[in-house]
Amino acid sequence: MAGGDWETVIGLEVHVELATVTKLFSAAPSRFGDEPNTNVTPVCLGLPGSLPVLNRRAVELAMSVGLALNCEIRPSIFHRKNYFYPDMPKDYQVSQYDQPICADGWLDVPGEARVGIERAHLEEDAGKTTHIGGADGRIHGAVGALVDYNRAGTPLLEIVSRPDIRSAAQASAYVEELRAILLVLAASDARLEEGSMRVDANISVRPTGGQELRTRCEVKNLNSLRSLRNAIDFEVRRHIGLYEAGDAPVQETRHWAEDGRTHSLRSKEEADDYRYFPEPDLVPLVPDDAWIERVRACLPELPAAQRSRLDALGADPGDAQVVVSRGLASLVLGAVELGADAGRTVTHAVQNLALDGAELLEPQQLASLVAMETSGQLTATQAKNVLAQMCGRAGGPAAGPATIAAELGFEAMESGELESLVDQAIAENPQAWQKYCSGQAKVAGVFVGAVMKATRGQADGKAVNQILAQRRNA
Repeated sequence: MAGGDWETVIGLEVHVELATVTKLFSAAPSRFGDEPNTNVTPVCLGLPGSLPVLNRRAVELAMSVGLALNCEIRPSIFHRKNYFYPDMPKDYQVSQYDQPICADGWLDVPGEARVGIERAHLEEDAGKTTHIGGADGRIHGAVGALVDYNRAGTPLLEIVSRPDIRSAAQASAYVEELRAILLVLAASDARLEEGSMRVDANISVRPTGGQELRTRCEVKNLNSLRSLRNAIDFEVRRHIGLYEAGDAPVQETRHWAEDGRTHSLRSKEEADDYRYFPEPDLVPLVPDDAWIERVRACLPELPAAQRSRLDALGADPGDAQVVVSRGLASLVLGAVELGADAGRTVTHAVQNLALDGAELLEPQQLASLVAMETSGQLTATQAKNVLAQMCGRAGGPAAGPATIAAELGFEAMESGELESLVDQAIAENPQAWQKYCSGQAKVAGVFVGAVMKATRGQADGKAVNQILAQRRNA
């Protein structure tokens, strides 16, 4: 068969660390970046006699994600999943197995297709092992290992899609939309680079038009959308190459490496290999209808609805997608509702708010900044600088744009002073002025640049252009 006669079949398992203050079964803090082995309790370490207590907030966050993904919320049971976990002191993981809390849902991927959600279940995370002396921190060639149990017991929600995804681009769009939902729900910070959101991709190929599910390989722990796309594309080529050579892939777990290839880790385990049995120290989890409805009533506006509202404001669809994927839609829409210019507000969110602290801004703060800009109190450059300061100390006592602008010395220039500087720039650049007057509009940059230099960036470029036009037409 030619390469075009193959169809890709992908199912994704997305592991999300839930945004709880404490761990799933203990009162130990659930925080990223603390000193190793400081956020532990006897439960985390699996010490004899220690008993787990289920975190109610983790359950509510799991239900909110399930409801946002159109899942049924069902009675569930925790099991012990037995496996060699070098960074789990108990050497088993407490996880939901055949009775997950969320099941049978779906997610519409923007511009793509509907992807079925098989299940979303709660489980505890493992610790973290760092291998010393090996290549890329891996065990091969390592001379030792360090174990940090801070992450052990962190609440995870594993969201398992059906094998409905047909391309690397669609897989990336699915993860991006899922991440946007998690951010809107405040269920997780969903930071791929920090491991609070990790993706496993189950990949296979089949003849185009076929219905069977052929042998799949699972690529583990993909921590960026770029790695996800590249790993899928590599695996698809590898599988097709094997079939066209008269061979076939074997079911296994693989690792994506920075050399642009996947590498075999181990043969893929089946459920029987884990020897699941019910966790004897936890009772069944049976949310009643009243609890489920309370969680449903607290659901915020979801990304699809946010994009529709941004579209209604005239936002470019690509810009609207960026705003939503960054979790900034509520901020932008709130600022516009308070009177901020929609175009400038969206522009700031897209161009100037890819910053830590942006998610902590209040709509009133952003609306005030945009109002200062559109009224001429701040230039576009000044507004950008003020916004960066606002994000750097969001929520602080001096986080208002007017206060920060004053601290930075950003004051609107008197029109007479600005006109004088424009006239000086014209006098110093006679040839450029002749070209500008002959219709070469791009030459205006010479004068804008000169005025900006003279004012150390405090002049309003738009006002400079208006004065230039007035002088030319006089």
